[in-house]
Amino acid sequence: MTVWRTSTRNFLAHKGRMALSAVAVLLSVAFVCGTLVFTDTMNTTFDKLFAVSAPDVTVAPEGAGDGADLPANGKPRTLPASTVERVAAADGVKEAEGVVSVMSATLVDGNRENLSPQTGAPTLVGNWTDNDLRSMEITSGHAPRGPTEVMIDADTAEKHGLALGDELRTVTAHGDLTGRISGIAAFTVTNPGAAIAYLDTATAQRLLLGKPGVFTQINVAAEPGVSDTALKADVAAALDGGAAYKLQTQDEAAKANKDSMGSFLGVMKWAMLGFAGIALLVGVFLIVNTFSMLVAQRTRELGLMRAIGAQRGQVNRSVLVEAVLLGVVGSLAGVLAGVGLAVGLMRLMGAMGMELSTEDLTVAWTTPVVGVVLGVVVTVLAAYVPARRAGKVSPMAALRDAGTPADGRAGRVRGTIGLLLTAAGAALLGATAASDDAASGSLLLGLGVVLTLVGFVVIGPLLAGFVVRALGAVVLRLFGPVGRLAERNALRNPRRTGATGAALMIGLALVACLSVVGSSMVASAAEELDRTVGADFILQSPDGQPIVPQAVEAFASTPGLTHVTHYAAVSASVTPAEGRKEEANLVAASPTYRQDVRRTVVAGDLSSAYEVGAMSVGDAYADEHGVRVGDTLTVAFEGGRSAPLKVAAITSDDTGIDSGVMYTGFGTVEKYLPADARPGDLLVFGQAEKGQEDAAYAAMKKALAPYPVYQPRNQTDYKQDLQDQIGQLLNIVYGLLALAIIVAVLGVVNTLALSVVERTREIGLLRAVGLSRRQLRRMIRLESVVIALFGALLGLGLGMGWGASAQRLLALEGLNVLEIPWPTIVTVFVASAFVGLFAALVPAFRAGRMNVLAAIATDG
Repeated sequence: MTVWRTSTRNFLAHKGRMALSAVAVLLSVAFVCGTLVFTDTMNTTFDKLFAVSAPDVTVAPEGAGDGADLPANGKPRTLPASTVERVAAADGVKEAEGVVSVMSATLVDGNRENLSPQTGAPTLVGNWTDNDLRSMEITSGHAPRGPTEVMIDADTAEKHGLALGDELRTVTAHGDLTGRISGIAAFTVTNPGAAIAYLDTATAQRLLLGKPGVFTQINVAAEPGVSDTALKADVAAALDGGAAYKLQTQDEAAKANKDSMGSFLGVMKWAMLGFAGIALLVGVFLIVNTFSMLVAQRTRELGLMRAIGAQRGQVNRSVLVEAVLLGVVGSLAGVLAGVGLAVGLMRLMGAMGMELSTEDLTVAWTTPVVGVVLGVVVTVLAAYVPARRAGKVSPMAALRDAGTPADGRAGRVRGTIGLLLTAAGAALLGATAASDDAASGSLLLGLGVVLTLVGFVVIGPLLAGFVVRALGAVVLRLFGPVGRLAERNALRNPRRTGATGAALMIGLALVACLSVVGSSMVASAAEELDRTVGADFILQSPDGQPIVPQAVEAFASTPGLTHVTHYAAVSASVTPAEGRKEEANLVAASPTYRQDVRRTVVAGDLSSAYEVGAMSVGDAYADEHGVRVGDTLTVAFEGGRSAPLKVAAITSDDTGIDSGVMYTGFGTVEKYLPADARPGDLLVFGQAEKGQEDAAYAAMKKALAPYPVYQPRNQTDYKQDLQDQIGQLLNIVYGLLALAIIVAVLGVVNTLALSVVERTREIGLLRAVGLSRRQLRRMIRLESVVIALFGALLGLGLGMGWGASAQRLLALEGLNVLEIPWPTIVTVFVASAFVGLFAALVPAFRAGRMNVLAAIATDG
């Protein structure tokens, strides 16, 4: 009898017992393959869009698209119309058309609702050009022909119920335009979720760029037979070499856009694969438990195989072949499920506003290969230790009853190694808390997390004896003899209980750690706001771009305010008396800013820093460059002149708000920057008259109603928004961790199911001596609950330790408050008991249905 035939027979004979292990492999592989298919599909979608929409050659201002395409004043770089004429006259040019396109405008419908996507996709407003016909077609109406007409994309029109003739406002830094929808254009390729509006060219220049006769780029079409590379060279020659411009062929533009988008997709891809890896790690415990219990239950069978001549290696290989079969079956099903998961994610993104077409569904040949190889390798590695144990079964085992080998307590070596690993990890976490450098502290934290996790897994069987007894004294003893039986069953095989609890421990440890970090961030930010922010109201742009002047004026004109503070980022570089030029983190603010945001002054007078020709610096910069109060720094304003500014104050950087910021006044900016290069407000603060806070807040909301993208906030709102943002991020992470927890629950179910099979005769004897079906089911449920609570205690305790250490690193960045979210911790612990109850439903039901006489007569 060959090893293959024996393994296949055993696999088919125990396929029911391996089903949940196969499901764990399936889920893990599905997560990996689903992530790969989803991100590949997104890449395909954007690649097609970029390739189709890019012209043969693009001419843009120097520096556009290099991370600085939108200066601090919120106005894009432009090219004069004369440049379009020069390009059109170049050899090989069929057509050159000026383009106006910005991402800083807001679209508002007749009901004052913001039409901008909520997914992070941009809102693009510009003029309609021939090049747009590469990717869009007008499906109804016509392109805008005057200042009162606007055309919108079909997806945005459908989402917001817009039709021809409906009112649409375009809000920009240069004014508002209220027009009617004259046309609707649909994408001929997939639109990933952007909102797009078109104006006529003259209106677009005036409203979006602030002056006529300028463009943001030039689209160039080639004459027949002229390659893009040759066209680029001809255009460059017409522009005196093109050194003052950014020239790109269609391939270069598409690649640049792809690289820009690829960085975001790459982060998302690896983050999702990281959570898939966690689920796969949890699945390892399930597979190890499954094969360990199957080997124990087949002790007599393996002994007989040895007695009739099977070698250790053959027995070992037979178990590994079963693992291969399990891995192949689970992985193949996982690959198919992964494609379904990717489609589901695409539907979910569509519901959120990011459209992804299944026509672009991309399944690279590497995806199923990676899924199957990963699933099989992980399954075989997980089954290796049980396989070695199977190979050590002696022929004499054929004379003994099948059952669990006598490994009731973990070995001394295992316990010693676990204690050493845990101690080393705890020491590293302690060193993390004491670290004063974020980079080295992060490394210590990572090593500490890994070592404590591995240590807890190794020491789990030893901890199971103590923890289960403690839980039994608190929980199980309330149920009398049934509870004591459940406790003894959980303690019967500490190694198995430890492995089952460890699977749940990993997911819950991450949940607890992130909960502690998230709560600490919120509490620290709230404490920082209370300590430093004195303003009653804050107005901020949600996308980091300057607030349009109309909204600033509406905010500032609110009755009942004692003062309004303006705050703008300035693009500039700074050079100390003896040193090299560096980019400056320079902010122009009103003098009242020192009342609205309190900064600790190390030296000098901060109020003097807002005078013309003066500035302040942070103490870190001052220490690094030897700057003192009274020194002069040369500040080069981008788009303006250089200025010698006197250092009037040095502020402390021990803060979570404006750490490292240099301050100057608007008078200085106005002196050295021309009007069209001056920055717009990123923030506006307001202080209400005493007792008028509520009335001023109501009036402010009413005044800003026409600008729905801007929401004024008081300090309570600001804290709540911060909490909501972190909460949303944590919910996403919890959702990704849910797969690992589901796999862990399957592990509990599988452990109980195999344990019921293993204890068939024992269950029959218990029923024979008077244990009722109801009591039997309760015993199994209680055993499951105590195993789940054991894993929860280890996971939550470990996670809180990780979170507390991580918070000490955050303290280096000004987040000084450690907040333990006890309601969340208690809720997760209690929910773990319900998880245990749920996991025991099927095994308890099957145990209760056993025939008593058949159970007593069984060999296993």
